[in-house]
Amino acid sequence: MSTIRPVELDMIDLVFRGGERGYILNFSNQTFGEFFALELDVDIDAEIYKREGTSKGKRLRGFLTIVDDGTAAKTLRLLWDYRDAMLKGSNQDDPQPLAKKQVFAVVARLEGTATGIPTGLVPAPKLSIQDWSGLLTRLLGVRDLPAQGRGYAFEAYLKELFNAFGMAAREPFKLYGEQIDGSFHLSGETYLLEAKWLNRKVSIAELHGFHGKIEQKAAWARGLFVSFGGFTEQGLDAFGKGKKLVCMEGREIKIALEREIGIDALIAMKVRRAAETGAVFTPIETLFLE
Repeated sequence: MSTIRPVELDMIDLVFRGGERGYILNFSNQTFGEFFALELDVDIDAEIYKREGTSKGKRLRGFLTIVDDGTAAKTLRLLWDYRDAMLKGSNQDDPQPLAKKQVFAVVARLEGTATGIPTGLVPAPKLSIQDWSGLLTRLLGVRDLPAQGRGYAFEAYLKELFNAFGMAAREPFKLYGEQIDGSFHLSGETYLLEAKWLNRKVSIAELHGFHGKIEQKAAWARGLFVSFGGFTEQGLDAFGKGKKLVCMEGREIKIALEREIGIDALIAMKVRRAAETGAVFTPIETLFLE
């Protein structure tokens, strides 16, 4: 069985989707079967690969989780070559310019040639349509509350949201007179949380304030700063790179829930991008939607 991770599978689905969830590139059911038979000597229609569903996307997901790492890596290479040829044949620019880097980072890990950059990827529970919709509705409900008390409601919502994705969130607590808005677990690491619901974007002062709290903790401590209203470009630029936190905006939560992207997956990809580039904030559009 491969070591491919659920959030990696989510990324693969986004890269190789043929326009709708469940599709893969421009394959029909027949050509999808022929591709696996000719390239991998595999009957992709076998029942063993239908444990998650019968669509092409679900069968690919089932296949990648069952086979060994080498076969999973080979499959991703073959699918990428097919995708690349398909785009070149239609004279299209790649609509996802970061896709190759993302796919081959997974291939390198599966083949044991990765550089050791932490991926921070964890399993996410399967949520029903009602769960996704309910979490989104409750987020919008917080937005519509009176200004007084909205921040506390936002903190409570984040605890519910993180727990929906198995992140063991903890409520706000105080240490030595300073307020910490909470904490959660991701990939075996503990993250401290700062949550702000302001009528403006968060500036460099708040970023430095939270980073100072983290610096006073254990050497391995790291944090997530969630600002519903976002962050100023000047603040992010001045804050610099190589910090011990990543940033997330409220609109990103809304987009993730609308598109059924796990919040754990979103944070994990932010952590990975921070490890690769040093940037504390990379928007969801760059991570998943380009």
